[in-house]
Amino acid sequence: MEPFRMMLAGGHPNSLGRTLEVVEIVLDDPGRMDELFDCYFSEDAIVRLRTSNACRRVFKARPDWFPAWADRFITEVSAIDQPSAKWTLAQLFLEHEKRLTAKQRAAATAIMIRNLQEEDDWIALNMTMKTLQRWVKRDAAIIPRIEVRVRALADDRRKSVANGARKLLNAMDVPAL
Repeated sequence: MEPFRMMLAGGHPNSLGRTLEVVEIVLDDPGRMDELFDCYFSEDAIVRLRTSNACRRVFKARPDWFPAWADRFITEVSAIDQPSAKWTLAQLFLEHEKRLTAKQRAAATAIMIRNLQEEDDWIALNMTMKTLQRWVKRDAAIIPRIEVRVRALADDRRKSVANGARKLLNAMDVPAL
């Protein structure tokens, strides 16, 4: 049995490598989800990137598994300073928001706000703003915590970031400056 950390290593960072194979193994043998999750703590950035992709695919196929893992994503994965971990969190929180408890939702909101404030990676920003775009409609208390940053991002040199910020501003329903 080949370890996942070996299966997810090597090759070009933009390729999936053997990610899909790992996903199938986990879906067939749920007991190996711990091994997949532990790959988040590899020294290899490519392994961590592919771990994010694999976890998202596993939870897409088996959304009922996410609640058992949500706390670990909130506490452990949120501490990883890698854009792919941050954009995966935004995706998972958005896709599984109804499976989050109120406490988890509050923690996830704090993570999304922190990532919006601190991150510069365009994918992480776009995914975070997409999640917040839905969440501000249900929780207006988020708006004062992000408005200044979102306004700044609306003028970002990267078109996708600026467009994402404008959509978020629209969802926030704040007056124009």
